[in-house]
Amino acid sequence: MSAPTAIVPPPAAGVSFRHALLYWLKLGFISFGGPAGQIALMHQELVERRRWISEPRFLHALNYCMLLPGPEAQQLATYIGWLMHGVRGGLAAGLLFVLPSLVILIALSWIYMVWGSTPAVAGILYGIKPAVTAIVLAAAWRIGTRTLRNAWLIAIAAAAFVAIYVFSLPFPAIIAGAAVLGILGARLRPSAFESAPRHGSSHAGAPPLIDEALSPFRQRIRPVAIAFTCGLGLLLWAASLALLAALQGMHGTLPAMGWFFTKAALVTFGGAYAVLPYVVDAAVGHFQWLTTAQMLDGLALGETTPGPLIMVVAFVGFVGAWTHGVLESLPLSGIAGALVATWFTFLPSFIFIFAGAPLIEATRTQPRVTAALTAITAAVVGVIVNLGLFFALHVFWPQGAGSAPEWPAVTIAAAAAIAMIRFKAGVIPVIVGCALAGAALQAMRL
Repeated sequence: MSAPTAIVPPPAAGVSFRHALLYWLKLGFISFGGPAGQIALMHQELVERRRWISEPRFLHALNYCMLLPGPEAQQLATYIGWLMHGVRGGLAAGLLFVLPSLVILIALSWIYMVWGSTPAVAGILYGIKPAVTAIVLAAAWRIGTRTLRNAWLIAIAAAAFVAIYVFSLPFPAIIAGAAVLGILGARLRPSAFESAPRHGSSHAGAPPLIDEALSPFRQRIRPVAIAFTCGLGLLLWAASLALLAALQGMHGTLPAMGWFFTKAALVTFGGAYAVLPYVVDAAVGHFQWLTTAQMLDGLALGETTPGPLIMVVAFVGFVGAWTHGVLESLPLSGIAGALVATWFTFLPSFIFIFAGAPLIEATRTQPRVTAALTAITAAVVGVIVNLGLFFALHVFWPQGAGSAPEWPAVTIAAAAAIAMIRFKAGVIPVIVGCALAGAALQAMRL
């Protein structure tokens, strides 16, 4: 970006752009473990070991990213990259957080579409599907035990579950309702809606580089430059959507993906697990880009790759475009769908950071905003439980609710849940173990 870009901070003293670039590339390949693990990894490396940013500045950036829709870990990397080297630093950090996962997922999606029905691959996927169900339910347990600290928040989580499971209310409406309840709760019972504490430890030693480099800068705000950034982002979005519409028509598969994933990007409060019900409902039920079984397989592939879990949209785009044959070549169709899904999912995140970071650098957390976020997080727990139940019904009763349970799948899911909740096993070892169990069952059946 040139011309009147949003405020560009000076480079962090002692950290060259090339040095930072190598770190962001490395992070893109090792960022397993979901947003919590990715944020912890950045905290350990950037705050404690490299001392590129101070603890308060890291938390200040994280609090802003938690308020935004979209993948908070990717946004945090973009924010810190912007603090260090301006727009090019933010672009490098944000893009390298996503690109390795995108390339890997495209390759895995192609393998899945070509060989996914072979006995060996089918056996592996049979074991992975109950693992994904257990992962989602374990995520609900993990988030719930950390955030549902009182009866008010438990009631909001229960109401969100009933709203989406019984009344099929749309996810954005549930989020909006939870935000309103949080704002009201901040007035009636402020202590019940305080945010949960995060990393609280400080680090002794040499002063962090970013605090030294940015002490005068963070007070500057340029409304015209911020408006320019928003306008440029909207122009990129509109031009991309118009190009797809010109190529395929307004009702084509790729324009529909562009519009849908834009909406998904704007309602992903609470992380990937929160928006997955919205993606599943639209991609499987409304657009019929893929089946429920394929969606489960895509989640399994997404869990085994680095990067944000919401990158599963690349799989959805790949399979949907392949199934609908948007181009003459099926592999090229899949690649086009994956690129479209990724572009429209992550473009808003860059706009939020480049336009909002200059403002947030001069602000402090407002109590009402914190209360709204706390209530939204509670509602997200109920939504995630609904997602886990949805997957469980399809994995444990593949022939329908009235049929006999698929006991091997139930056993694998139970073992995976116990491993993660009781023994704190990582996602990758659990998925590998369940995949091997599925492959062994398939071999026994053959």
